[in-house]
Amino acid sequence: MRVGSRKHSISLHAVIKMPVLHTYCYYAENTFPQLLPSAFFTAPDVSPTLHYHHMTTARLHSVDSQDVDSQDVDSLSREVSALLCAIPSASTLQKLAVINPFDLNASDKIDFLSALERQDGWLFALKQRAITAVAGKHASEGEGAMFGVDETEREDVSTALRLAPATAQYRIDVARTLVNNLPNTCSALAVGEISSAHATVIARETAAAIRDGMSDYAIFEIESKAIAFAEFHTPGQVANHVRNSVAKYAPEEFEDVTTRAHSMRRVSCYNDVDGMSTVVAILPAADAQIVMNSIEAFILREDSNEADHAEKRNKDMKRADALSAICSDFLSTMAQEVQPHRRPLTVNVTIDLPTLLGLAENPGQLAGYGPIPAAIARELASDAQWKRFITEPQTGNLLDFGRESYQPPQNLKDFLIARDRTCRFPGCRRSALLSDLDHAQSWESGGRTSAENIGALCRRHHRLKTHDGWSIKSFPDGSCTWTSPLGKEFFTPARSANEPT
Repeated sequence: MRVGSRKHSISLHAVIKMPVLHTYCYYAENTFPQLLPSAFFTAPDVSPTLHYHHMTTARLHSVDSQDVDSQDVDSLSREVSALLCAIPSASTLQKLAVINPFDLNASDKIDFLSALERQDGWLFALKQRAITAVAGKHASEGEGAMFGVDETEREDVSTALRLAPATAQYRIDVARTLVNNLPNTCSALAVGEISSAHATVIARETAAAIRDGMSDYAIFEIESKAIAFAEFHTPGQVANHVRNSVAKYAPEEFEDVTTRAHSMRRVSCYNDVDGMSTVVAILPAADAQIVMNSIEAFILREDSNEADHAEKRNKDMKRADALSAICSDFLSTMAQEVQPHRRPLTVNVTIDLPTLLGLAENPGQLAGYGPIPAAIARELASDAQWKRFITEPQTGNLLDFGRESYQPPQNLKDFLIARDRTCRFPGCRRSALLSDLDHAQSWESGGRTSAENIGALCRRHHRLKTHDGWSIKSFPDGSCTWTSPLGKEFFTPARSANEPT
């Protein structure tokens, strides 16, 4: 047992009686609950091969579900349900390995997949310790965003995992950050609470702050909130959440990084094969939003004027054509006097009142991007049109206001777009500004035109709800629960005004 010297937490190093398996459990002020249950420490020591080919060959070759009688189906269903709730371990994996997913009903197939995903998190946690053991717990000094490693150890990982050296270096950086600095993330992985993808983005987004000396307490707070946030959100959404938390806990460092990055803005063009080229623009976030908003507005105008209904271009093609057309239009009119650049009214920034008044330095939120330094948020606030929305002080959620008519009035549309920010289907990041405003309970069946019953759905998920058997139950704060045709429920929390998109 090793007791660390952290100010806000102590570290217990427990050696578990399984092959090459160690873990760290952290306690904050001796009050943070241990994330690894006792069952994890007593998992049986079995061969990793699991004698797979001996136990499963016959079942894997029998993929016709009609060969399985109803009694077997019921037994398999109960077994899958139990394994979904079981603690990930070698014994749980062994039981899953002998189940043929083709013998399961539609609902149990999904549960089986979810159970395997939990096991993958457990194995990923083991792998992080193995990578760190090979590469070393402490890295060489480096100039990258994360940490360096001696070439010999990096090449050992590269050859063992058949990875390019740069990819191996990235895997080492992630593993070292998780094992040395994010023990609760490793524990959540080990019990299947988060996926390997969630853990990777938590490590990636906190690595720079850890390198720059962020306090142990701040790291602990960011990690704990990220683990909880991951329950209902995709890895991409978790990455934005962590990035926002880092900006909150280290505003000065965040602003310094942003200022340095601003000097790296550039546009490059690379010639590709088949007569194509790639244009890359590295821009400040606000300017990037101007570019994308201009492209989307051009497409909307073009679609409204389009007489040919046999459109064969997809959305990506339309964006590429729009960018070319915008630049061509400028060249055709460049003889005219060019007015000084002004930011469009569609650049929206959320900033709290103390920061707007210069009394605080909390990061603002740029719609479509995420956290920006307070100074930049104040600059944008003086250069854009603002709409007033009332927020709940504790959660930051936008509050409702009563309106009812078949077509939502413009101020209700503005409110819903600002509240939802993206499509409300789990994991979808399509901007609410470019989505449909849909009645959760249809108008024909008595649904009200109100903020409680209306929310943003992208066209794809709007069709999914209307034609493909999915249903949605909406709540006053903008959260909602989706139900699939198989009866599976998926919850989408309300979006805080302080949460990055």
